[in-house]
Amino acid sequence: MAFPIPWLPVGWTFPTGGNVHAVGKTYEGGVPLVEVVRSGFVEGVHRGSVVALDATGAAVARAGDVTSPIFPRSSNKPLQTVGMIRAGLRLTDPADLALVSASHEGEDFHRARVGGLLARSGLDESALHCPPDLPADEEARAAVLRAGGGPTRIQMNCSGKHSGMLLTCQAAGWPVEGYWRSEHPLQERLRAVVEEFADEPVTAIGIDGCGAPVLAVSLSGLAMAYLRLVQAEPGSPGRAVADSMRAHPEIIGGTRADDSRVMRAVPGLLAKIGVEGVIAAAVPGVGAVALKIDDGAGRARMPVLVSALRRLGVTAPALAEFAEVPLLGGGQPVGLVRSLW
Repeated sequence: MAFPIPWLPVGWTFPTGGNVHAVGKTYEGGVPLVEVVRSGFVEGVHRGSVVALDATGAAVARAGDVTSPIFPRSSNKPLQTVGMIRAGLRLTDPADLALVSASHEGEDFHRARVGGLLARSGLDESALHCPPDLPADEEARAAVLRAGGGPTRIQMNCSGKHSGMLLTCQAAGWPVEGYWRSEHPLQERLRAVVEEFADEPVTAIGIDGCGAPVLAVSLSGLAMAYLRLVQAEPGSPGRAVADSMRAHPEIIGGTRADDSRVMRAVPGLLAKIGVEGVIAAAVPGVGAVALKIDDGAGRARMPVLVSALRRLGVTAPALAEFAEVPLLGGGQPVGLVRSLW
């Protein structure tokens, strides 16, 4: 299956992988949420959508389109990990469980832990369907290149998820071949869990950057799913996933990743970034947030997240660090990126 793209040469098509479908309404776009101020002059605005739910799941604040489906990208990973546990994945080390939900930046401790998961499966990295990549972390990438290294599948930021998928297939008695295809029993099981936690149907399935399916739900559904993760019963798969991520935030992104940093800064907070400007977060007994920046700008995520958490009554002083993103000129701060919401 493929579709033509008008601005590419005649006859060129973009392969979809044969497992993409979409039904129902599409995302209508958001409203101005963030402004970019340089030397006192507003030089740009980021549009997006955001929803904040209280601890009962009721929406207390919203802006933009929060009911149409979006691709949450890697913000779906914790929900997929719940599905893996239900299908038989057993990891006794919470840090390993966190890695399955991670978009790790390829630091040494990430790569070592992925290697450990693969060793447990008896497979090598050629079994991973995710593409080879260099570490996303700048320091880790520079170290790999200095040592003469290059892209590997283990370094790809979704390798923990893919390793977990392989282990789950082995535990459930499913074939590891084609584990990434949407019709594989594993992916069907994970889709059902996303629908359960979001309390809405998956209306579109695409191919994520790592080659695995990406499932579309609304921002309201994504926020509800995160609320259910942090408020799940102790001992349940959902609670195990939430607890593992909060106990090991450095595993989820990395030393310098925004979601890892904000989880370290705010007690009880669960947060997970997805590319294309997505982030979801929740605090038990308080509520949950999900947002998307329309142009995918990562710099606009955190100021809106802080505004949304403050609307829910989260007053941790450490949030101030994320409320504004410095804008540089000549290597010096000359402005900022801040929330309008």
